[in-house]
Amino acid sequence: MKLWFLTGSQGLYGEDTLRQVAEQSRRIAEQLGEALPFELEWRPVLTDAAAIRRVCLEANGDDDCIGLIAWMHTFSPAKMWIAGLDALRKPLLHLHTQANVELPWSSIDMDFMNLNQAAHGDREFGYIQTRLGVPRKTVAGHVSDPAVAARIATWARAAAGRAEVGSLRLARFGDNMRDVAVTEGDKVEAQLRFGVSVNTYGVNELVEAVDAAADADVSALVKEYEDLYRMAPELRAGGERHESLRYAARIELGLRHFLEGGGFKAFTTNFEDLGGLRQLPGLAVQRLMAEGYGFGGEGDWKTSVLLRTLKVMSAGLPGGTSFMEDYTYHLTPGEELILGAHMLEVCPTVAADTPSCEIHPLSIGGREDPVRLVFDAAPGPAVVVGLSDMGERFRLVANEIDVVAPPEPLPALPVARAVWRPRPDLRTSAESWITAGAPHHTVLSSAVGSEELTDFADMLGVELLVIDEATTSRQFTKELRWNQAYYRLAQGF
Repeated sequence: MKLWFLTGSQGLYGEDTLRQVAEQSRRIAEQLGEALPFELEWRPVLTDAAAIRRVCLEANGDDDCIGLIAWMHTFSPAKMWIAGLDALRKPLLHLHTQANVELPWSSIDMDFMNLNQAAHGDREFGYIQTRLGVPRKTVAGHVSDPAVAARIATWARAAAGRAEVGSLRLARFGDNMRDVAVTEGDKVEAQLRFGVSVNTYGVNELVEAVDAAADADVSALVKEYEDLYRMAPELRAGGERHESLRYAARIELGLRHFLEGGGFKAFTTNFEDLGGLRQLPGLAVQRLMAEGYGFGGEGDWKTSVLLRTLKVMSAGLPGGTSFMEDYTYHLTPGEELILGAHMLEVCPTVAADTPSCEIHPLSIGGREDPVRLVFDAAPGPAVVVGLSDMGERFRLVANEIDVVAPPEPLPALPVARAVWRPRPDLRTSAESWITAGAPHHTVLSSAVGSEELTDFADMLGVELLVIDEATTSRQFTKELRWNQAYYRLAQGF
C-alpha cells in the first residue's frame, strides 16, 4: 500500500520558480513520509488540467495507491482541477501547509511571496472541492508538527481500511442464526457500497479440509499451543482431554487452508449449522483473529467485515481489536459496568496477560466440548463499533469506552471477556445505542479510535454516530433525525 503526494502550481511563474516548488515539495513529502505508516510517493508538480486528470485516473487504476495527499504550493487555478477531481475515486486529503515554519521577516520580498502562496492557493483548491462536493479531509499546519503528522497518519489508516474492504472476500460457513434480525443484511448493497464480496459455503466443505489435516501438522500446532499458552492439565499430552486439543488444532489447520486457498480474509460460523464438525470452532477462530482475519459469530458477516477492516487500520499500533458482544450489566448506581464476551470467540490481542487454554462444556450447538482461550481484556481507553443495515443505508455506531479490570475475579466464567465503563455513562450509552438500532455484535478496539472511524465513514459516504463524553440522549436523538433527512436527500429519491 502507498499514498501519492500531489503538488499544485501553474506555468505562470516560470521554470526557476517551478524548480524551487518541486524541490520544496519533495522535502515536505520526505519529511511527512517518515511519519506515516505507508510509503508516500512524490509525484511531479502539476501545472495543467490534462496532467491533473491523468494523475487522478492513474491513481484510480493503481491497486497499490490507497489515497492522495494534495497541496497547493503556489496558486493553482482551481478550474484546472475540475476534471481530475470529478474523475477521482480514491480518498483525498487536502494538506494546507507551506515549505517554511517561520517567516523570514527581515528578508521577505515579492519573490518569496510569489513562491510561498499556499495560504491563498489552498483556499482556491478548497473552494473547488466544496463546489464539486468532493469528500476529503483537510489538515492544516506544518508537517514537522507531530499533531499534524498524526492526523494525516490517522487518515492514512482509514484509507487502508477503505482499500481493504474494497477488495475483501468473506466466506460464510452456514447461514445466519435463525430468526435473528440484526445479523441479516443486503450483501449486494454491501458490495456496491463497500466492495466486499460475501458468499456462503457449505460447512461440510470446511469439514473436508479439517479431516484432511496431516497428523504431523496437528502435532506441531499442538506444540505451538503448549509453548504460547497456559495449558489446562487435562489438555496436555497424556491428559484425558488431549484429543480434544488435537481436534481444535485440526480445525485451525483446515480453516486456515480453506481461507488461504480462496483468498478470504474474513469469515463467519454459526453454532446452529456445524455439519460434521465435532466442536464449535473456538481456539481456531481466536487465533485467526489475532493474525488479522475478520470474524462474526452466528453468521454475522457485517461484523466480520468491520473487524477485518479495523484490523488493517490498526496494523502496527499498540492495543488490540476483537469481535465482541455486550452480554450483561453491573448496575450498582455510580459503578455501572458492561461485561462483554461471546460463547468462545474473543481475540487474544486484547488480553491483559497470557491466555489460558481450557476446555469446558457449551450448552448450545449439540457438539463436543470446545477448546478456547480464556483471559481478561487489558484495561485502557477503547471504542466499540457496530454496523447495521437500516434498509436504505448502512449505519456505523461507535461508543468510546474505558476497559477496566473486573472488580472481582471471574473463576467460574469459562470464556474470554472484557469489562468496560461506557462514556458518558451506561444509561446514556445504552439508550443512545438502542435508539440508533445498533447491533449487539460489535468490534472492540483499543488500537483505533473515533477519528479513524470518522475518516473511514467519510470516505465511504456511510453514516457514523459517535457516543462519547459529550453525548446527551436529547442531542443524540436530534442527530438521528437530522441524519435520516440528510442521507435520504444525499442518496436521492
